[in-house]
Amino acid sequence: MSSTIAPATSKLALLGGTAVGKITYPKFPTFTDWAIERTAEMLRTGKTFGVGRKHVQEIGEAEEVISQYHAGRHVLATSSGHAALQSALAGLEICCGDEVITTPYTWGASISPILHQNAIPVFVDVERATGLIDPELIETAITPRTKAILAVHLFGQPAKLKRLREIADKNSLMLIEDGSQAHGAVSGGQKVGTVGDAAGFSCMGGKLLATTESGYMVTPDENVYWKGAMIGQHMGRATDGGMPEELQPYTDSLVYTFRVAPFNAVLLTEQFKKIDAELDSRRYHADLLRSHLAGGKYLKLPVYGEGDKPSYHLLSFTLDSEAAGVTRDTFAAALKAEGLTAVGYVPSPISDWARLQWQDYKGPRVSWLSSLEAAGIDYRNMALPNTRWRVDNALETGFDMVEPSEPMVERMAEIILKVESNIDELRDLERREGPSAPAVRG
Repeated sequence: MSSTIAPATSKLALLGGTAVGKITYPKFPTFTDWAIERTAEMLRTGKTFGVGRKHVQEIGEAEEVISQYHAGRHVLATSSGHAALQSALAGLEICCGDEVITTPYTWGASISPILHQNAIPVFVDVERATGLIDPELIETAITPRTKAILAVHLFGQPAKLKRLREIADKNSLMLIEDGSQAHGAVSGGQKVGTVGDAAGFSCMGGKLLATTESGYMVTPDENVYWKGAMIGQHMGRATDGGMPEELQPYTDSLVYTFRVAPFNAVLLTEQFKKIDAELDSRRYHADLLRSHLAGGKYLKLPVYGEGDKPSYHLLSFTLDSEAAGVTRDTFAAALKAEGLTAVGYVPSPISDWARLQWQDYKGPRVSWLSSLEAAGIDYRNMALPNTRWRVDNALETGFDMVEPSEPMVERMAEIILKVESNIDELRDLERREGPSAPAVRG
């Protein structure tokens, strides 16, 4: 693809000029007429409660479709992505002071299932370009208490699964994937969710595969499936049949409510029928934008490895603020004034968050603090240079380009190049008013 976008030199909207125009997206999510009719019939007939596959046909159908999408793995449909990840951890029997090496640069729901299992997150830094966990930092963080690596495929970008699998196998660790933002992404030719010992996916209404609120766990190990079901499904789904005999004495109703609603099971089945076409559209438009920005100086998209195919839940840019001579927030304010809203998705490293600081915590009681204290873990003042750099320099924007949207992609590129071509005016603005003033004004 070649770009036809020329940088605009007209006055920035932030400084009183005319805006390029608001970025809009196709309607998303959408649901097929069949999905709408089938869910409406469930409501008409009161079919709203579901225990498992045997009890509710729609749950079995959904889990079969998901299994086919993930290379025949065992599937446990859940009420959320958090529920899916916690089911994965429980299915692998990770709890009670076990350490899980993971990323501090993600949404909190990637980490809270570890805490809710009374396990210990151990944070290592990320790669600067992508914000994904850096595999080469993992082995130095391994201790005798380490049981697993939890990798997050953030923004639809696939983590380096081949390398992560090698490290996990070498050190006898479990590998867990958080694919909540990355359905259909590919790492080195392998689809996310098909490499780890278990993986969790979110399917809430804002994700790539959108229902209302649901998720699913996948695993190659049937025993992991059953042990995951035991903590969050009504009676561990024992009535479905096939539960290993050794687990049956421990199956009861002491569970979280992680079961999927039949309503969402129908939506899961139907949404899988069109996700690949929607991912193709996202990738096409992302490549088009990349070509339009080939001559850009300051705001960059990551470059991915051979065999990697992001699914572009969000577009993640990084700003070379040193070269630009302005802060990320000033640049973002100028983009917003022109019509493109982009924000820093991760506000700070999770290791900095107050509810992990057991040493001087003053807030409402939190269940996991005693486990962190018993482990002697100290998250205070972690260096994490790449994480901190991204907190100050990354910008994320939605990218639901699931239908032909070439004019909107051209507009997005025009906005970015216009701001870059007027960078001197932004530098002057920061010198006059300071870096926070334009962000408030924008």
